[in-house]
Amino acid sequence: MHNSTLAAICGILGAAFTFGQSSPLTDIRQLTAGGQNAEAYWSPDGRQLIFQSTRGSQSCDQQYIMNADGSGIRLVSTGKGVTTCGYFLPDGKHIVYASTHQAGDSCPARADRSKGYVWDVFPGYDIFLAKTDGTIVKKLTDAPGYDAEATVNWKTRRIVYTSLASGDLELWTMNLDGSGKKQLTKTIGYDGGAVFSRDGKHVVWRANHPTDGEPLRKYQQLLQENLTAPMKMELFIAGADGSNPRQLTNFGCASFAPTFTPDGKRILFSSNQHACDSRKFELFMINTDGTGLEQVTHFGGFTSFPEFSPDGKRLAFVSDRDAKGRYEFNVFVANWSGN
Repeated sequence: MHNSTLAAICGILGAAFTFGQSSPLTDIRQLTAGGQNAEAYWSPDGRQLIFQSTRGSQSCDQQYIMNADGSGIRLVSTGKGVTTCGYFLPDGKHIVYASTHQAGDSCPARADRSKGYVWDVFPGYDIFLAKTDGTIVKKLTDAPGYDAEATVNWKTRRIVYTSLASGDLELWTMNLDGSGKKQLTKTIGYDGGAVFSRDGKHVVWRANHPTDGEPLRKYQQLLQENLTAPMKMELFIAGADGSNPRQLTNFGCASFAPTFTPDGKRILFSSNQHACDSRKFELFMINTDGTGLEQVTHFGGFTSFPEFSPDGKRLAFVSDRDAKGRYEFNVFVANWSGN
């Protein structure tokens, strides 16, 4: 993937770049340098970010916390297995993340890319509650198969996550201590990457719902191999209890990593709908009724995982803009002036 001209003139680590007046992103700053860094989520006080990274001696993703200016990076997962999707709890002193470390110390074998662009659905993933010093407090899930992709609503104190507990990749919710588990979705196919609105009344997520024929057969075959294909995903929205689900996008491409804008009226997400069969992803916004599509970034490469700061004034995201090597992705923070 190649960066756009805009990305090429962006400064190096810690330097700032400003879009034209029409962009809601200004004063963009790169927080990480080198490796694969992704899925950065804010602490409740807006002073820190938790993110996953493959760096140093680690050969697969672990969880790290850093200050909001990129300083003070420290490992907070076990350093064993592979992890994904870390998130702060409301007290700012605890985190949740998914990890395979109880299934083995080594990184699990990665997907066979001869099957196309596929994601691993490691059966060893479970969700853990830990302190921000890395001490594990409790294992929150124990159903056979995949349990991961957890995010937290700080107001309702509920966790939404993806699980194979029902035999299919569905959305579930639970309390912060792992109690009160409830299945939200019941449509065959992958449902994941869910987040709550700030008021805790709605949830938005990505999904691939093959209905019949070859798409359904392929989905089920890949799932038997602990894989899923992410190149055909749409966004859905529902009540926080799973009620009144409806489809927001119908691009026939890959749309994922949705998050609500601070006012709850729009969804910011990543998509390749402008280049459907490519791995070029930009950030887009859409109203919660599916209207008003607007492109936010024009970097020309891969940009995703947007997340608003608690005060709504900053946006963290991941991009390969200004990358020094192939498959390098870094965490960025920008001021946000959108609605």
